[in-house]
Amino acid sequence: MSRLASFKLVALSLALSACVTINVYFPAAAAEKAADKIIEDVWGSEPAAKPRAEQQEQGTWYVESAPQRILLAAADSLLDLLVSPAHAQADLNVSTPAVRALTQSMEARHPRLKKYYDSGAVGFTQDGLVEVRDQNLIPLPERNAARKLVAEENADRVNLYREIATANNHPEWEADIRTTFAERWISRASAGWYYQDSSGAWKQK
Repeated sequence: MSRLASFKLVALSLALSACVTINVYFPAAAAEKAADKIIEDVWGSEPAAKPRAEQQEQGTWYVESAPQRILLAAADSLLDLLVSPAHAQADLNVSTPAVRALTQSMEARHPRLKKYYDSGAVGFTQDGLVEVRDQNLIPLPERNAARKLVAEENADRVNLYREIATANNHPEWEADIRTTFAERWISRASAGWYYQDSSGAWKQK
C-alpha cells in the first residue's frame, strides 16, 4: 500500500476517534502554495526546487488491490464529511487588488535587485526581508540606489504579508505568513545567493 493510502487510512481513524469540531487553524500548506505562486510571479522563471512530496513519489508506481481501492474511496468520502471546510481550506486568497499591486511592484524591481543577489551584495534575511550583506560588493556610485531598492522591497514585503492575512480575514496570521514566505524565498533562491540561517549567520546556497 502506498504512503498516501496509509496516510488516508490513518487520518480516517483519527477523525473517527476524535469526532470533534475542528477549529480554524493556520493553513500552512496553502500558505506555502500562495508564497510559491507570488515568488514565481516576482522572479519569473528562476529555477526552483521540486516540492518534497513530488521528489519522494517521482518514479515510483503503486498498484492497489480492488479492496484497497474501495476502502480508500470510502475513506476519501468520509473524510470530506468529517473534516470541516475551515480545516480543509485548499487556498489562500492572493488575488486582491492590493496583493496584485504589491506583487507587480516587486516584479518590476526584481531585475534591478537580481544583480545584487548574484554578486552576494544583498541577501535574504531569516524574517522574510532582504538586506545589504556586503556594500563593498556594490560599486560606490550605485550604493545609495541599491539601499533605496532594498528599502522599497522590504516595504512591499511587509505590506504583502499584512495584506494577505487581512484579505483572508485573519490578521493574526501575519506572523505565520511572514515566516512561511521567509522559508520559501530562501528555498527557491538560486544557487550562489546568500541567506541567513536561523541563527542569523549568512550562508551561500
